[in-house]
Amino acid sequence: MGRDLDKELETLEKITNMQKDLLGGIYGDFFSAGSSTSSGSSFSGSTNTGDAVKKPEEVSAAPEEKKDAVADANEALEEAKALFAKDGNVNTPKEEEVKEPEEDPMETLDKLVGLSTIKADVKELTAFVKVQKARQEQGLKSVPVSLHLVFTGNPGTGKTTVARIIAQIYKQIGVLSKGQLVEVDRSGLVAGYVGQTAIKTQEQIAKAKGGVLFIDEAYALAQKDDAFGQEAIDTILKAMEDNRDDFVVIVAGYTEPMKKFIESNPGLKSRFNKYIEFPDYNIDELEEIFDRNCKKYDYKVDEDVQHQIRALITAKKIENIDNFANAREVRNLFEEIITNQARRVASLENPTSEDMMCIKLEDLADTVEKPEEKPEEKPSESESTLENSDAKEDSTDTEA
Repeated sequence: MGRDLDKELETLEKITNMQKDLLGGIYGDFFSAGSSTSSGSSFSGSTNTGDAVKKPEEVSAAPEEKKDAVADANEALEEAKALFAKDGNVNTPKEEEVKEPEEDPMETLDKLVGLSTIKADVKELTAFVKVQKARQEQGLKSVPVSLHLVFTGNPGTGKTTVARIIAQIYKQIGVLSKGQLVEVDRSGLVAGYVGQTAIKTQEQIAKAKGGVLFIDEAYALAQKDDAFGQEAIDTILKAMEDNRDDFVVIVAGYTEPMKKFIESNPGLKSRFNKYIEFPDYNIDELEEIFDRNCKKYDYKVDEDVQHQIRALITAKKIENIDNFANAREVRNLFEEIITNQARRVASLENPTSEDMMCIKLEDLADTVEKPEEKPEEKPSESESTLENSDAKEDSTDTEA
């Protein structure tokens, strides 16, 4: 190891000396040429009178000397690299890691639970846009197509997920340059002061250029006598017109409010003519979403427990039939169950990996014991009379 270190130091010293010789030769030639060609220049007054001016033949020989110096320096540098490569303690530059190719967005779409009609709609839209773009590139006439979309449906039906996939598909077929998704709602677009909403909205538009601006619950921008919301809408419509080749807007929300929102403004109606309705998930699909969460985070569910989970999902859907949050509701149920499971496992002395993976029947219910509620004691007749008297006094004090 000592010999290698001495060799490395010797090589480095060799490189340093060669660099000095090389740089010295270059700067020497520069100053010599300046003094010989420009006798009236500032260099002539500052040169040392003891230095001899190089003759033309000496100057012409300089390039060959510089070439030799460069060759020697390169040879020494290669030698140093070889020595450093042998020493594991020396940090050498690493080549950039080759990233694995991202999954095809169409494959991602196909892997989503359910949404068969949505998948068909997206594939149909993609095929049409792709062909129109190809026709345009071939010099053929293309049918104008609006890339902007309206997503309608209840919460948790996959609207944001599909919007992100569409942004990637649009990039893949060349209609968007970046393919990013910028998700906002009313609070991300509207400011509290006159004139500030346009600025705030333009900031979000700038982030979304080259990709998709996804506006959730967009109907909140079209409230009655809402100048701020209208300002945001006008700013977005202008951006859609000015950046029609590299900017897409997807608006989303409940079905009926979204229809009223689009109908409320002629500008919106003319730009949003493609609707995609997201249906609620059925029980089988909701159960599959729960199972996928378990597999994703390494949890196992026994068969008897699986039946109970299905029953819980069914009960939740029936109880909240008008505002059931679909996949979001299942996600909340999953988090509640694994929280109960974590509480149970934490009480074990030496839990195994099997213990930490297994979801048991007792994890489906809240295991925190609630304090027993004592039955209310009815006041005696005398106490009741006294309370009524106090209440009258309190009422009199309040009115006064």
